[in-house]
Order: sequence, then structure tokens, then C-alpha cells
Amino acid sequence: MRYFCFMIIVVILSITVPVSAGYRELFEKEFLSKPWSSEILEESACVECHTSEAMPVELRSIPQEWQLSWHYQNDVSCHDCHGGDSTDATMSMSHKRGFTGTPKYTEVPEQCGKCHIGILEHYIESGHGKALKETGDGPNCVTCHGAHNIQQVSIDIINAQRCSKCHSYDRAKMMKQALFLTDEKIEKIDEDLKQLRSKGVYPEKEEKRLFDTQAKFRTLFHSIDVARVKSETDFYTEQLDSIEADVQKTYDQLAFRRKFSTFLMLIFAGSWIVASYISKSYKD
Repeated sequence: MRYFCFMIIVVILSITVPVSAGYRELFEKEFLSKPWSSEILEESACVECHTSEAMPVELRSIPQEWQLSWHYQNDVSCHDCHGGDSTDATMSMSHKRGFTGTPKYTEVPEQCGKCHIGILEHYIESGHGKALKETGDGPNCVTCHGAHNIQQVSIDIINAQRCSKCHSYDRAKMMKQALFLTDEKIEKIDEDLKQLRSKGVYPEKEEKRLFDTQAKFRTLFHSIDVARVKSETDFYTEQLDSIEADVQKTYDQLAFRRKFSTFLMLIFAGSWIVASYISKSYKD
């Protein structure tokens, strides 16, 4: 009987040890050796290559910069800008899969303009766009926004440190002043919408309207035309006033519901007190 039990233990150990070893090997291969962030990244040949030791040091930071960017937060990946197939290492840089690589300096606006159509139209007509076309050395998208570490943009991108690299800050300052009040209103409405969500209200209609208005308004940044900004700002202000009014209605409804709930609770509490008093008087 002891021999039989001993043989069962040996068989169990012979089965579990390889499984355990296999799990450790899989864990080390699939988790410890792979790049990660706050979320599990989709398998990407681009990320694997750019984080490997075979890649020049100056190019290894690209995946980390991208993972902290506004593009990453909105599911814009490597192949969306550079083409290729990020799911297949053998085809990741294949021209048959649309790989274009790094665009030339003068090609950057057209590259970004594939998605940012309205901004490209304003940029081409601007002094920046004309300077790039005429000299090949004017500012392009990367000059102000960076390449891979692109953040959500506000008018704070217009500042003396950045703008004075190429020219005086005077005209840019006038542009920022013209945009300031409208941009401030956008930020206030955005904060109000976040507060509503924190209260369990999901104002999707107002959020979509704000996003659309904000996107169209911020294309004006790229015209670098103070007169045009001033003439078109009134239209966007009206749009924002309408959104703000709808948001305020939602807040008013919430306040009414809170007051009504409090009123009902007071009635219930008062009724309970009266009923208790009557019941006590009846017993006495």
C-alpha cells in the first residue's frame, strides 16, 4: 500500500513539474521580456523592433514617447502614419503594405493632413505654409507639435519661447489674445461635462458638439491670421453659448431632483413622526 501511494506521488510530480516549468518559461517570454504600459499593448512589430538592442539608441525612445501621446490615447498607431503592417515583422516595412517610412521635411504637412484635413487647408494658406513651400525651410507640423510625443493641444502652444525661435513674438501674442476668451470658454464647458460624468450623468450629445466645435475652432490656430480669427470667433462663441446653455439645463434638472428628493424624504419623515405620535396617543 505504501509503495502504491509512493508511485502515485511520483506520477503527480512528474506531471506538475514540467507544467510549472512551462508556465515559468511562458511568463518570462510573454511578459517580462516585452514592453508594457498601464494597458496591455497590442502585439506590434514596430514596438518590438524599436525597443530592441539592435535599434540605435536615439530611436529606442520612440515607442515610449508615442505611448504618452495624444495619438496613443486615441488609438492612432505606427502604421496609421507610416504605413506597413505592424502585426507581421516580415511585412512591417513592406511597400506592398503601404510602408512610407519617415516623410521628408517638406512632406510632413501632407502626411499629417491625411487626418487633419481642415488644419492642412488653413496651414497651406498661412505664412508658415507659404514659407515652407517657397524655401523648403519654413515651420511644419513637427516644428511646433513634435513628432511622436504629441500632446492634446491648447493655445498655450503659442508662447514666446517657441515662437521667437523664428520671429518676434508680437504677432503670435496678438493671435493668442484673440483666441483666449473662446478657448477659456471651451475649457470651462469641458470641465462642466467632466463634473456631470462624475455625478453619473453621461451628456454624450453635448460632448460630441463640444468636440466638433473645438476641433473646428482650433483649425484657426494654423491660419496665423488675426483678422480672420476675430471675424470667425463670434460664430464659435455662439455655438459654445448654446452648448453651455444645454449643460446648465442638465445641472438645473439635477438640482431640482435633489430638492424634490429632499422634499419627499421630509414628507416621509414627517408622516412617520405623526403616525408614531398618533399610534402612541391611541395606546395611551
